[in-house]
Amino acid sequence: MAVRVLVVDDAAFMRMMVKDILSKNGYEVVGEAENGAKALEKYQELKPDLTTMDITMPEMDGISAVKEIRKIDPNAKIVMCSAMGQQAMVIEAIQAGARDFIVKPFQADRVLEAVRKAVG
Repeated sequence: MAVRVLVVDDAAFMRMMVKDILSKNGYEVVGEAENGAKALEKYQELKPDLTTMDITMPEMDGISAVKEIRKIDPNAKIVMCSAMGQQAMVIEAIQAGARDFIVKPFQADRVLEAVRKAVG
């Protein structure tokens, strides 16, 4: 059975890129969200195996969303997506419970490696 993924990013283009990489490699993208608040809703509704989460988003940022999702599901598998130069935020995200992180611009092999590691 394919691993079910929720893709969260405020930029539609970034969601499309992640979705493209994952679906071409046998993952099933079951939903998308453009901010942390929507991510929380979708997570509860879809119960994905994995979530890719942007850090900087309107309404609720990725780190807050990770904390909220982990309250609902302590075993949630989340991979953070960040732009260059957000190391401090990445560390905070890992402390909040994220499994790994990928840096934009996305490289397909790095995305797949992080996803495999998180669900493995």
